[in-house]
Order: sequence, then structure tokens, then C-alpha cells
Amino acid sequence: MRLKNIKGSREYIAGSDYVISEEIMEEYRGCWKEKVFENDRPLQIEIGMGKGKFITSLAELHPEINYIGIEKYSSTLLRGVQKVEENPLPNIRFLRMDAEGITKVFGKEEVDKIYLNFSDPWPKDRHAKRRLENKLFLARYYEILKPEGCIEFKTDNTALFDFALEELKGEPWEILGVTRDLHHDEVMNEGNVMTEYEEKFSAQGNPIYKYIIRKIQKGSIENE
Repeated sequence: MRLKNIKGSREYIAGSDYVISEEIMEEYRGCWKEKVFENDRPLQIEIGMGKGKFITSLAELHPEINYIGIEKYSSTLLRGVQKVEENPLPNIRFLRMDAEGITKVFGKEEVDKIYLNFSDPWPKDRHAKRRLENKLFLARYYEILKPEGCIEFKTDNTALFDFALEELKGEPWEILGVTRDLHHDEVMNEGNVMTEYEEKFSAQGNPIYKYIIRKIQKGSIENE
């Protein structure tokens, strides 16, 4: 479901002021707000940002927040970069990287919120370790999130959502909200910003699932 092999995409991205290069991104670990955004505003990240509609919309709606969009594929990230270059926003940057390296790029308790939107479900059991909602990734998110920092996860994939909820059991996260029909849930849908996939899938009649979880002190597990 991703764009493939757009010629020159990697070179284009490398030349954008909105993209922090892979060679230096680790230098900003622990000091993104001070050295990149030059302010002390909250920092929120989207992992697997796709074409960037969601995070660029957030950045436009909330100039008081710093945003970083993370995408593994150059041809996909290109679209998000172009969106911001057409409509410049000072409070957003992009990283082309694999999410497995997230703790090398962000410091302990540096991030206020993480968004996971329509992640690859990796349906085969042997690929479960690649799912962004598994326990291994949750541990990485726990490290970089501030105390009581949140994760918001949306998908249209029933099996992935069931898996994601199961992975929370016994882990230091408090479930703040869960819905299996976001667009008909008045509370959970308030202020919802849709992604490209969300628009597509909901138009096809697919219900959208969402959870919001909050980091809690280890030993204070409330979701079992």
C-alpha cells in the first residue's frame, strides 16, 4: 500500500530543509526542541506517517506543538515533504528511518505523544515482531515518552487491533479509551484528524478502531 520507486525521491528528500539527514539525526537525541525547533514546546511524533496528511494537518492546527514525522520509505515520505514545502510550517520536521532505531534518535522521556496510524499489520505470525504495536516496540516507546505520555493508535485491521490490545496486558500502560467504530463514537471521534488511509477505508464501509493509552509507572498496571 505504499508508493514505490519514485525516481529521485531520496535525492529530493536529502535536499529538503524539513528533513533531518540520517547521518546527523542521532546528534539531536535528547535535544530536539532546543537545537532543531529552538523552543520548549511539546514534542509529538508519528511513526509510519505515510504521505503525511495527518501530521501536516496537526502541525497546521497546532502551531504550539512540535511535530516529527517518521517514514521508512523515501517514495512515501516525499509526498509529506512536498506538502510542507507547498505550505511551509515551522513546527514540523521529517525523518527517514526504521522505527526499530527510535531510542537511538530520541532521548529518555523526550517525547510527549506518539501516533501510530494504519501500521502494516504483518499478518503472518512469524512477522509479529515487526508489528509496531508489539511488546518490543511498546518498550521502546515507554523509554522515550515522558511520564504519562500517550500513544494513539488507529487501524481498520481487526486482527491487528486485537493483537495490539492483547500486547498491553501486563505492561505499564493505562488504557484511556478504546473504540471499534471511531467515526460513530462521539467522545473518541472529537477532534479526529483523518489520514489518507482512514478516508479510503471508511469510505469503503470499514469501521476504524482506535485506542489511547498512557504510560504509567512500572508496577502500577491497570489494564489487566
